[in-house]
Formats: sequence, structure tokens, C-alpha cells
Amino acid sequence: MSLAHATPKMTFDEFVVWSAAQPQGRYELVNGEVITMPSEGGRHNLVKGAVFRALQDAAQKAKFAGTVFTDGMTVRIDERHGREPDAAVTATPVADLEALYLIDPLVVVEVVSPTSERDDTGVKLLEYFLVPSIRHYVIVRPVEKAIVHHARGERGEIRTSILHGGELRLDPPGLVLSIDPILAAG
Repeated sequence: MSLAHATPKMTFDEFVVWSAAQPQGRYELVNGEVITMPSEGGRHNLVKGAVFRALQDAAQKAKFAGTVFTDGMTVRIDERHGREPDAAVTATPVADLEALYLIDPLVVVEVVSPTSERDDTGVKLLEYFLVPSIRHYVIVRPVEKAIVHHARGERGEIRTSILHGGELRLDPPGLVLSIDPILAAG
């Protein structure tokens, strides 16, 4: 029996409190149901670490005041959905270091793995752009050595580019990531 069927449907606020009380594991809320995140492999973990380093380096170089996070922080999609990206950047410094979810995510990143590919490239694309503050959704495809960058334009349109090396410009907030180390990590 899966965890999704063992717990009643809950709201986002209930989910955040519930997930914080769990002794271990990572979870997402999908249509009010708790979904247990699968274990990740070594490739996924190494690439996720490289993404975080690249984001941190870019933020420091740009003297960007927002905050870079690894996984563990939830993005509120709506009252029945919460997702936990592999990395995220907030638009402002974090005012509450005890917060359990991101208030103003600007950039979210997912590293594709065999168990997450369908959701990462499909439903999460739609969900993340429901969040008004999100301007960039970056999908890292380690096996294909590619980064898919979805960016929200000034009029709300979504532009997509595929990169196999070089730099990724996230503007706003004006971050420039070197993507070669990210792709080399996996």
C-alpha cells in the first residue's frame, strides 16, 4: 500500500506541517495527496550538487541578494499542490530561516531521472509557471548532456531553449551559469 493512499487528502498548509513532522523522506503534494519521492541515484545527486554550486557561484559573481537552495524546500503551486525542486533561487533574501516553503521562488531546477522524467518535463512545467514569481524552469538532462531552459517573458509567454554547453543566462535576476561543469557531473 502506498503512502498516497494511507493518508487523507490535505491542503498545502496541512501538508507543510505534516511533512516537517516526518522523521525522514522527501514528499510532494499532488492533488491533495502525499507522494513519496523516490530515492535518487549517484548521477542525480552529483548533478544536483553541481547545479547548486553553479547557482551559488553565479549569485556571488552577480552580487545577487536572493537565496539559492538545494532540495528540501517546497514550492507552493496552489492549495492542493506543492513541489520540491532539486534547486531553487528566491527573488529576495530569506527573512525566515525556519520557513518550510519558498515565498518567492524565481528559478526552479529539476534534474531528470528515469523515475521523474515524465513529471519533470510535463506536469511540473505547467505547475511551476502557475506560480507568478517563477521566471525560469530549468530541466537538466544528464544522460543527454542537455539543459532545457523555459523562461517566462514580460508578457507571460514561455520561451524554450536547449543548451549543450556554454552559459545559461537567467535574467532576471541577472545570473549567468557555466553549464559545462553541470553536464560533466553526470
